[in-house]
Amino acid sequence: MIDERCIDRVDGLRQNADGMIDPDDLKRLLLAAFPDADITLVDLTGTRDHYEASIISAAFEGCSRIAQHQMVYRALGAAMHGPIHALALKTRVPDKAGLAG
Repeated sequence: MIDERCIDRVDGLRQNADGMIDPDDLKRLLLAAFPDADITLVDLTGTRDHYEASIISAAFEGCSRIAQHQMVYRALGAAMHGPIHALALKTRVPDKAGLAG
């Protein structure tokens, strides 16, 4: 069961223009949704459409891993349906950052 309370923590969808997304722009979108986050991004292929993101944020507290990932997808909005072809996610809350997950 999806915890809608967790998903709704992100205010609105973030839209982006067509084309590839620069890592700095991607990070700005994520920080707009998760201002407290520690974010690490890796462009996996050098083509600006396959990324790995590690996001540590208190906004994920009490949310399942699935809900955390849905929050990120929602924050990225239209970018997930065009400029970003693949996104490998690692999400955690700050006090669990050192734990495998």
